[in-house]
Amino acid sequence: MAKVVSTLFISADGVAEIDPEWHFPYFDENMGRAVTEDYETSDVLLLGRETFDSFAGAWPEREAAGGADAPFAKQLGDTRKVVVSRQKLEFSWRNCELIDGDLVPAVTALKADPGVKGVLIPGSISVVRQLLAAGLVDELRLLVHPVAARKGRKLFDEGDAPYHLRVIATEAYPTGVIRVIYSPTEPPKPAGYDEAKGELAADG
Repeated sequence: MAKVVSTLFISADGVAEIDPEWHFPYFDENMGRAVTEDYETSDVLLLGRETFDSFAGAWPEREAAGGADAPFAKQLGDTRKVVVSRQKLEFSWRNCELIDGDLVPAVTALKADPGVKGVLIPGSISVVRQLLAAGLVDELRLLVHPVAARKGRKLFDEGDAPYHLRVIATEAYPTGVIRVIYSPTEPPKPAGYDEAKGELAADG
């Protein structure tokens, strides 16, 4: 079964709607390597409409320009891209298709498709939220910036129950960025203060 991976740049206060002013100053070779690793997990990109418009408005031109980022731009162009949109779209960027039907059943079908290695969701906050709620996200790969953005959409919305996460890997960069890879997991056994107080250090 294909793995569904969400990759996001995020601030210390949970904002995943990035602002170039607080994002790009922290982008170094370590973050570039992490991004490359994330894209290597998958052969399908799942993109919300806003993220798709951003990608399609930039990467084809960068590939054509032949600059330092042209190889990555070509990789994106060659990859199958499934776009989530309520409106019909006409694509000029190659290897793009509109999601077939509703999001959750379509992603369930992608996960079950033996021809799909993995599905990567870059950005696309609303898509990630829906798939988290449906239990379809296998990994959250977060690059946590050492900044409190204080405005912008956060990754996690308001809800009745918490999402419990298991840490798979962490890595700290010289810029202060922390890479954390989470996997959804079952909640821990119930506990309260009586269980916690034994872990407090004694005075003196």
